[in-house]
Amino acid sequence: MTASPQGTAPGQARAARAGGHVPLWDYAVIGDGRTVALVAADGSVDWLGIPYLDSPSVFAALLDPHDGGSFQLEPTVSYAVERHYLPGTNLLETTFRTANGAVRVTDALSLPDSPPLAPAGELLRRIDALAGAVPLRWSVRPRFDYGRGPARFGLRGGVPVAARGRDALAVCAWDAGEPVVAGEAVSADVALSSGTNALISVPFAHQEPLVLPARADCELRLARTRDRWRAWTGARTYEGHWREAVQRSALVLKLLVFAPSGAIAAAATTSLPEWPGGERNWDYRYSWVRDSAFTLQVFLRLGCPAEAHGYFWWLMQASQLTHPRLRVLYRLDGGPRARERVLPLSGYLDSRPVRIGNAAVDQTQLDTYGELLQTAWLYAKEAAPLSRDLARRLAEIADLVCATWRRPDSGIWEVRSVPEHFTQSKMMCWIALDRALDLAEHSAIPARHAARWRQERDAVRTFIDTRCFSTRLGSYTRAADSEDLDASVLLGVLYGFGAPGNPRLRGTVDAVSAGLRHGPYVARYSGQDGLAGPEGAFLACSFWLAEALARTGRVQEATELMDELVALANDVGLYSEEIDPATGAFLGNLPQALSHLALISAACAIPGTGCEAGP
Repeated sequence: MTASPQGTAPGQARAARAGGHVPLWDYAVIGDGRTVALVAADGSVDWLGIPYLDSPSVFAALLDPHDGGSFQLEPTVSYAVERHYLPGTNLLETTFRTANGAVRVTDALSLPDSPPLAPAGELLRRIDALAGAVPLRWSVRPRFDYGRGPARFGLRGGVPVAARGRDALAVCAWDAGEPVVAGEAVSADVALSSGTNALISVPFAHQEPLVLPARADCELRLARTRDRWRAWTGARTYEGHWREAVQRSALVLKLLVFAPSGAIAAAATTSLPEWPGGERNWDYRYSWVRDSAFTLQVFLRLGCPAEAHGYFWWLMQASQLTHPRLRVLYRLDGGPRARERVLPLSGYLDSRPVRIGNAAVDQTQLDTYGELLQTAWLYAKEAAPLSRDLARRLAEIADLVCATWRRPDSGIWEVRSVPEHFTQSKMMCWIALDRALDLAEHSAIPARHAARWRQERDAVRTFIDTRCFSTRLGSYTRAADSEDLDASVLLGVLYGFGAPGNPRLRGTVDAVSAGLRHGPYVARYSGQDGLAGPEGAFLACSFWLAEALARTGRVQEATELMDELVALANDVGLYSEEIDPATGAFLGNLPQALSHLALISAACAIPGTGCEAGP
């Protein structure tokens, strides 16, 4: 992978943290299907929510180096860093090389185990001395509830245990120095020589007994976790040109799938800024209906039937709670509420406010209805028949689209200004009614209102073609009666709003490429959105452009753009939400599900991959 100038290249000597922060490019992610941790290239675990991905953090130095909490582990002398994931797994290996030796740290969140006395959750860090002797220092400083309260330390059988309220964690160390509890941290120094190893386990629990594991059990869980990841990866079906990038993206998505429910989180983090110092800092630890069709299609294309079925039925259950209207997003447990609040944290690079919750949950976004009907259409066509109750509900949603498509909305980009008639929203209303008609024609849903669906679908098309198209630009525009461009209208190409050879769609691809693209980077839109400050290029839009080029017959251009985009990942194959085109620095929450979903979708759409996907 090509290194960003704003991150640490493989083998590069580590620079000191700037104000306690490292570039976002420097983070890798590990997880267990319930929660995730972000690990910096200098060995510090700077983000971990317990017990779940969307739970309050115990480590949040990512958002506040002073009060957030972390698990630091690094040599006490100058070093260079190399890191990678063990092939086919989400186990991270970081190698520290010093003038006198080298050590390798293997990081994992152990996958749930069958023995009844296994920890509810567990962070494992194994240290292997490869050559010479390397002095190390590690320090575990938990700060529960987003750093709002220090831990209360005690000893249980000589093992340090930190607790606050209903949360607790322990620090179990073997051959890793003598742990000392001082202040709010557990720390130790250790010097490992070639051929020796050490292990640190941090088991954690919420509202249940805290299990203190034995070393042999930890080693066994680490090996089983490795083997289970490899078994899962070995069952994936993509064998195309970008196999490595697609495989890593699939593994990232698997980390973001919330195993207890089947939902997929939009990202692992909250409030990482879309521009340093700006106000575009949002909580993405929810599941967006916007991502649903991409999610189901990717799972089906990669041969992930369990994930496809689990996600689909989670979405159907969550949306039933608000039927027939849809929330923009749902909690990972399917709940429809996400009250937005501000935390007293300093923010990444002093970017404030630091938010939890997301006020977009209460917006009207008409595109979500198209996403839901597209998802159900894909499921019925490629996975399994729809139940009678679900068929009735989908027909009622189509009725609602007929009644509401003429209204303005906040759009796919969730603008917090006055609602508008966004073109992509109207296109997705057309998709909703078109897919409902197709389902009805195949007797998959009740057809008693099909005549009205057809009439309103045609009316949506007329509205889009008369008010959302610029003759001057030769392109569909961002909104009705506007001359601004918006990359989201590329989804009209991806979802089949018209035939691939449609001159207006081809013109839209050309206009977006000419007006919003700079090298491999594509901005979301031109014009204003009611928020102050700049933002970076939105990575999903770049992948959408690559896919749109392929679908409109420009395969060579698509392939060249795809090659450029694959090279933008960090050294371990991750993508954030956005990138600064001037520096290559990562921006926004990470890893970003939509970026990885769009990568896989584009890769599968380019001929010759073996998993070409239709709309």
